[in-house]
Formats: sequence, structure tokens, C-alpha cells
Amino acid sequence: MAAPLASKAGSAGTTSKPPFPELDFRSGARVEELNKLIQEFTKHDQREYDDQRALEIHTAKDFIFSMLGMVQKLDQKLPVANEYLLLSGGVREGVVDIDLDELNVYARGTDYDMDFTLLVPALKLHDRNQPVTLDMRHSALCHSWLSLRLFDEGTISKWKDCCTIVDHINGATNYFFSPTKVADWFYDSISIVLSEIQKKPQRGMPKVEKVEKNGTIISIILGVGSSRMLYDVVPVVSFKGWPAVAQSWLMENHFWDGKITEEEVISGFYLVPACSYKGKKDNEWRLSFARSEVQLKKCISSSLMQAYQACKAIIIKLLSRPKAISPYHLRSMMLWACDRLPASYLAQEDYAAHFLLGLIDDLQHCLVNKMCPNYFIPQCNMLEHLSEETVMLHARKLSSVRSDPAEHLRTAIEHVKAANRLTLELQRRGSTTSIPSPQSDGGDTNQPDDRLAKKLQQLVTENPGKSISVFINPDDVTRPHFRIDDKFF
Repeated sequence: MAAPLASKAGSAGTTSKPPFPELDFRSGARVEELNKLIQEFTKHDQREYDDQRALEIHTAKDFIFSMLGMVQKLDQKLPVANEYLLLSGGVREGVVDIDLDELNVYARGTDYDMDFTLLVPALKLHDRNQPVTLDMRHSALCHSWLSLRLFDEGTISKWKDCCTIVDHINGATNYFFSPTKVADWFYDSISIVLSEIQKKPQRGMPKVEKVEKNGTIISIILGVGSSRMLYDVVPVVSFKGWPAVAQSWLMENHFWDGKITEEEVISGFYLVPACSYKGKKDNEWRLSFARSEVQLKKCISSSLMQAYQACKAIIIKLLSRPKAISPYHLRSMMLWACDRLPASYLAQEDYAAHFLLGLIDDLQHCLVNKMCPNYFIPQCNMLEHLSEETVMLHARKLSSVRSDPAEHLRTAIEHVKAANRLTLELQRRGSTTSIPSPQSDGGDTNQPDDRLAKKLQQLVTENPGKSISVFINPDDVTRPHFRIDDKFF
């Protein structure tokens, strides 16, 4: 991948030549230059938030949770005390494995400034201590149908209008929880609640700039002060424990062994509303290990994460048509690389360039071989459905990146700088005054929010790129209940 340093030893009677700079064999790029470009990309991609922006983030989050509390009260379908998973980055950033071909294109800087994904359990199965066995008879690997037979009669009664019905020969009726019908119900409910909220606006309340149903997710863009925040809200089914189909994965050695406990990794999983290539959209859910990935992320070195973010920025633009490769594929490859390579190698702070080149090589290898195993269920090949024509088209595009990685990094840097300029221009045109919270009457009650803003700024600074798990009681939305990794606030 990179050319070794030239030998310092000269022959007898000759003067030793200085070592060559370390070069990438394929492109001839200087590794030192690639490292500097990755650092520059990281600097512009990971912006620091001042008190005002931190307060705006909190105000938007508070608004979303209040809205979901009202959705629960609308028809009592959602669990009364729910546990959400809030992830930094939208669905389009690959934070969960959901198909991108049904999603409208939103651009940072043009449409939003910050993006989040919020997993909202519609159903919870949290009382199981044994491996969870799912009904996979009708679906592809890593997918499942969900029968409401697992739940009580009250739950069936509440949700049967969001089910497909299958009558058996013996006369029994089986209700299968439908991801498409659940998404339709969720979008309708959110639209009703937002319409009611907007009839009685409160001072400092976020402006709802956009509410769209993108496939089975609901995308909401909020304007708060000078910030625009995208929330991709995803209805899911939440499980404690671990699925039986992924049980063998626990028997293998992994890069996180000894760094975090197995209990942290297998604390729960989800079904997200996405089907396989040939699956039945109305019935099939996809297994998601987003909760585990939050824990695994703590064990990945900062230099590898920087390379991953830079590589992701390159491929999102380059491989967008046709939509065959998502950033989630790249995330899976990174996790496999962590298992494959020595921890001491991956911990090298000045190896970001090596990691970037390696990720591009890995992705190209997966395309050429049409093979990308799911990290948690390796027998599931996430590229199996692609045509030979599509994989070779993308492999050739990646070949151009590999031939000149420095130029593609410069392009990614220009894109993120342009997005930041758009955001700053909006801020200059927007209000420069402090944005009160929705509960504020403009008096001295702003002081607690100022303290909260400072605390949030500290959290963002101390936990760059980390995901937030949120516990919220819809009957009490006056207090924040959120966790960054294993710390509660």
C-alpha cells in the first residue's frame, strides 16, 4: 500500500542518501500529505459548538421528545415510558442499515446544519433472558417477520390495524406487524401532532421547516434560531438480549474483547423497517445492532475514525448513482478490519492515510467479489443482490479514487467547507439574540437554560462523534434524560 523508506545504509566509500518520503505505491501520493488532508477534513467536518448552538440543539431535542409524548397520548399505541436511541448523523450517513433509494436527497449546508437519527420503539420485548428466536421462515437472512402472538391481547387490539393478517387452515388468525403500515401510522400521527402544536405556537418554539415521509422513515427539519436540524425518526421494534441467529458471532474473537464487556455489546437489538431485495415490504423487518455499534465505536481509534469519515465523504458523492453502496457497508468493513488487524497497528495516530487507502481497497475488493458480510451475521452477504454491471461500475469509480486519493480528499474538503459557509451565512442573516427554550417566558428563567447550554457544549466537546441514548417519560418532558455512552445526565 505504501512504499517503505529507502535504506539508510550506503555502500562502502559512498555517502548515504536521505530516505525517500513515504509514498503510496499505487498513486505515488505522499503519505504525509494525505495525513494532513485528512486532518484538514476532520477540522472542518467536526465543528465546535458555542453556547448558543448547544442551546439550539437542546431546544430541538426537547421539541422532538415533547412531540413524541403527544403522539403517545394521541392513541396510546406507543409505550408509555419509552427508551429512544439518538444517533449523531442521519440515515443517509449510514448510522443504521436502511436502504437509501427511497430517500429524498438532503444536503448539509443547503437543507440542514446538523443531522440525527432517532430510533423510536413502537413495540418492546424487554423481559427475555434467553436468546430471542424470530420468525425467519419467510424472509432472507438478517430479516424477520414479527407475529403479534408474542404479545398480549391488549397490544394486539391496539396494533392490529397496522398488521397484515394471515389466516391458517386450522382457523387461527395471525397478525404480522407491518413496517409499511406502522410507518404510515407514525407519519400521520406526527403530522396531526405538529399541526396542533403549530396552532398554538409558544415563544422560542422551533419552526418546523419540513416533514416528509421517506420510505419508512419520517424526516423532520427544524429551524431553531440560526440552526437547521434534521431528525430522521425511525419506528422500530426493540428487544433486550440477543437474537439466536447471531449467537455464533459471540463465540468468535473480536477487537473489543477485554475493552468492553459482552453484556454491554449484547444488551439489545432492533428490528428496523427495511426489507430484503426480494422480500415482502409489508411484512419484513431488518435486524439492526445500532445499540451494540454505539458500544463498539468506543473501541475504535481516533485515526481510524478520521479515515472512515473522510472515506465516507468521498464515496457518498462518488457512488450515489446507482444507489448500491451505502455508508453502512463501509462501516461494516471497518469493523471487520478491526477484527483482522492488530490493535497496536490501528492505534497509530499518524496512520490515518494508511487506513483511508486500506478502506478504499477493502471496498473495491468487496465490490469485485460481490461480497460484504454483515458484521454481526456474517452469513448474510449485503451485496448479494447487486448485478455484475453495477458492482463493476462502482469498482471502476473507486479505482479512480485509488489512483489519486489526494485530489478526492481535496474535493471532500471543499464540499464540507462550502457547507459550513452556507451555515455561517444563514447564521449571519439570522437572529443574534439568545434563543429561549419553549418553556421560557423571556424572564430570568433563561438562566437554567444558559447553564444547560454550557453543559451541553462541554458534553459535545468531550464526546465528539459519540451517540446518545435517551430515556424519556412522555408525562414529564420538563427534564432532560439522556446518556452519552455510559454516562447519564
